[in-house]
Amino acid sequence: MANRYLLGFDVGSSSVKASLVNADTGKCAATAFFPEHEAPITAVKTGWAEQDPEMWWENAKLSLKKIMADAGANAEEIKAIGISYQMHGLVCVDKNLKPLRPAIIWCDSRAVPYGDKAFHTLGPEKCLQHLLNSPGNFTAAKLAWVKENEPDIYNKIYKVMLPGDYIAMKLSGIANTTVSGLSEGMFWDFKQNQVADFLMDYYGFDMSIMSDIVPTFSVQSEVSEKAAEETGLKKGTPISYRAGDQPNNAVSLNVFNPGEIASTAGTSGVVYGVLGDINYDKKSRVNTFAHVNHEADKTRLGVLLCINGTGILNAWVRRNILASGVGYAEMNEIASKVAIGSEGVSVIPFGNGAERVLENKEIGCTVTGLSFNKHTNAHIVRAAQEGIVFSFCYGMEIMQQMGMNIKKIHAGKANMFLSDIFRQTLAGVSGATIELYDTDGSVGAAKGAGIGVGIYKDNNEAFATLDKLMVIEPDENKRAEYLHAYSEWKSQLGKLV
Repeated sequence: MANRYLLGFDVGSSSVKASLVNADTGKCAATAFFPEHEAPITAVKTGWAEQDPEMWWENAKLSLKKIMADAGANAEEIKAIGISYQMHGLVCVDKNLKPLRPAIIWCDSRAVPYGDKAFHTLGPEKCLQHLLNSPGNFTAAKLAWVKENEPDIYNKIYKVMLPGDYIAMKLSGIANTTVSGLSEGMFWDFKQNQVADFLMDYYGFDMSIMSDIVPTFSVQSEVSEKAAEETGLKKGTPISYRAGDQPNNAVSLNVFNPGEIASTAGTSGVVYGVLGDINYDKKSRVNTFAHVNHEADKTRLGVLLCINGTGILNAWVRRNILASGVGYAEMNEIASKVAIGSEGVSVIPFGNGAERVLENKEIGCTVTGLSFNKHTNAHIVRAAQEGIVFSFCYGMEIMQQMGMNIKKIHAGKANMFLSDIFRQTLAGVSGATIELYDTDGSVGAAKGAGIGVGIYKDNNEAFATLDKLMVIEPDENKRAEYLHAYSEWKSQLGKLV
């Protein structure tokens, strides 16, 4: 009997990962990512961050080639394709569907003034009631920057896309998008249930640059003859699921319903919870988007807390503070020699662009309390990990004020969640139980594609085989120590903001 495979791509800023999932067993048959070292991010000016969209496509093809070889699979066996992608990016293409400029990606902060001006000119009440957020530093504001600063490029735009829309377009030759995607770009009006024409009018955007809208779980398009020749995929293979990386991470952890929480801690860190009612933070410090299963008559919103300076801080510490060749596992061992609270050293981890949780302030990373006579690199390593956790908890307090009850956090056993210090500190400060699962974004995208073509009747069938690897309960005996360390950290942050 031939295998039935589902193909998932996860288009990140560090790499593009691909996975083949056996549709019948639910198990991952092969996975690969390219490049093998972190993909370059170009920063022409401070606060800028750009990537070439064609680089994503080339890395997607390399990842696909490897997993097909590793699994011994053939194109006929792939029944559907799903795509996860880095959120809030801007790709501008011309009439030939070629990029007009590098993509302005999620951690680029140049558009903050454009979003802030729109927020105050249109009025906070109008923006929050219709967009559920400030236009902030999202895709629409980035497009406004292009319009004002690169008018020659802007005038050539045929369609604007999110990174996942671009990869779907490369596979199919068709430009389309989803409500979930539009909402993360600040292009969706939740009150009118349509593209936010009032914001389009404010910025002077023509409605023609928006792509057609397709359901998240559906046959959105099919692999074209050109893409089949380029990738080895079968022409006509359905592309049947697409979501930003954080909604998709929730999907991969089977987080679909109100009260369920998912978290990631890669280059950036996220806590993402599902709400069943329209709600928003009045200061837009955490953001509310359409979840993958949101419908006009069934509210499913994802409340997203994003911390830019997460794994990128941990990686910076490894490269610049520790000896060459020290790996992350050894790094965690070094940090474990230091007590909770890092003996007074605090790291404020906001060194990767403007932070939404700080109302889009860009304050940089700060180390405080360092004594040359007492502290070592181990203290900085631990304080960095604790600082990342404390930034999570700082944002989670806002989510709780919105009515979200955070008692259990679902996460993949990857990135920062591989660190026992990170896990124990998060459980200790938040009081939440942490459940770790064997999954990732590319696997979640593959299973989402299975839902989209009807191989699975619903999410529960798709994720019935999800493996729980570990449960971390808060250590009540150390709770006071964790909370004291968090209080000290908040005190230092208060001096900066």
